[in-house]
Amino acid sequence: MNILQACRDPELFAPWFREPDSWAAWFAFLKVLFGLKMTQRERAIYRNCSARSDAPNKQCDEAWLVVGRRGGKSFVLALIAVFLACFRDWKPFLAPGERATVMVLAADRKQARVILGYIRSLLKEVSLLAPMIERETAESIDLDNRVTIEVHTASFRTVRGYTIVAALLDEVAFWRSDESANPDREVLNALRPAMATVPGAMLLCASSPYAPRGALFQAYRDHYGKDGDPILVWQADTRAMNPSVPQRVIDEAMGRDAASASAEYGAVFRTDVETFVSQQALESLIIPSCFERPPLSDTRYVAFTDPSGGSRDSMTLAVAHWENGVAVLDALRERRPPFSPDGVVSEFVDLLKSYRIRAVNGDRYGGEWPRERFRHHGIEYYVSDRPKSDLYRDLLPGINSGMIELLDNNRLLSQLAGLERRTARSGRDSIDHPVGGYDDLANAAAGAIQLATSLGREPSAPEVAAVIAKNLALTRPNPWRMD
Repeated sequence: MNILQACRDPELFAPWFREPDSWAAWFAFLKVLFGLKMTQRERAIYRNCSARSDAPNKQCDEAWLVVGRRGGKSFVLALIAVFLACFRDWKPFLAPGERATVMVLAADRKQARVILGYIRSLLKEVSLLAPMIERETAESIDLDNRVTIEVHTASFRTVRGYTIVAALLDEVAFWRSDESANPDREVLNALRPAMATVPGAMLLCASSPYAPRGALFQAYRDHYGKDGDPILVWQADTRAMNPSVPQRVIDEAMGRDAASASAEYGAVFRTDVETFVSQQALESLIIPSCFERPPLSDTRYVAFTDPSGGSRDSMTLAVAHWENGVAVLDALRERRPPFSPDGVVSEFVDLLKSYRIRAVNGDRYGGEWPRERFRHHGIEYYVSDRPKSDLYRDLLPGINSGMIELLDNNRLLSQLAGLERRTARSGRDSIDHPVGGYDDLANAAAGAIQLATSLGREPSAPEVAAVIAKNLALTRPNPWRMD
């Protein structure tokens, strides 16, 4: 039985497809994915969504779905996961005692729970499939055919050690991680070896698009619209895949923010968002295995902090100095929530005093609170007159010219590499972390580096003395002058 037959069988998945016409585009995609014969209408859908003219006659081992929001991606991933787990015999490719894994990876635990809910429903509400369930946990279901369906959040560390017969990646364009600046590529690099020994293993990545970067955009750029390419890329707007979404909803979203709605519902990569700085440029500034520099007695240090109330964002502190034309990052501190803000201030003060720093700069967060708490410990707190977008913008010339030295800190590298430059309707650019991302360490480091760079612009003591002497000479009375 193929997947389309299973979708039409009233004893299997037909109850989920009571209005077949609204699923026509998805049925066409499933036929393409599994190499099934298409109708003339389905061929037209295929050509529109793939920009190809040829029709594949065998299963695609790798496919990428660029589909708008509410298009039905998560449910279809769950459907494919259940079909591959229950209707394929993977035992010939397993060692004694080994289990095959159908792995669904989501951007976060909330999204993972949504997909797992679909999977449980498809299994438990089908009387022919329910008896196959041997064991359930919060994130996996073991079947009696030596197959396990597991849901994971996006991490290259958690997908190793499995024999994976199918990997289905949901909303891959929005994966964020403090472990890596490129979590999508890292996960793919970890998945592919786990699938290499299984003939017919399938990799399916689905997402609404975002900025023109990352694994989704690379697959689109390299494989979309190319006849004969074994890697399929399918691009379709929301209503093409799910006509039940009201056009009014999309029109209203376009009226509010056309650039965002074009990506969210139109499945078009955004042109108003771009990467702020390349990871390669940042990596060239890192001193390997240098995690913190000790204070030196003859060096003047500066510091910048990004305060937090302790419940949501991290509280961070960065120390830097200027040396031989280079802004050097000396120390970084981050305390992740939950924490006591007063306790963290006390801890940060100890670090500041070890570098003989008596004043710290920071943003306006918390009003008088950070100023009062730092002052309580003998440290003056000055509110920065520059928003973080300007700090990041000032950071870029130093990065590109190699006039900065960074510490070996993966979270800092990930946050800096994840910064985005966005163009507003007014034409003004802003630089900030991506949706769902963080930049607490990046903000503190950028602030400290900007302060250190300002030290480099200050005249030296001999230069100051020369200027004073010159001014004195200009103002001293001339004894030879005759009035």
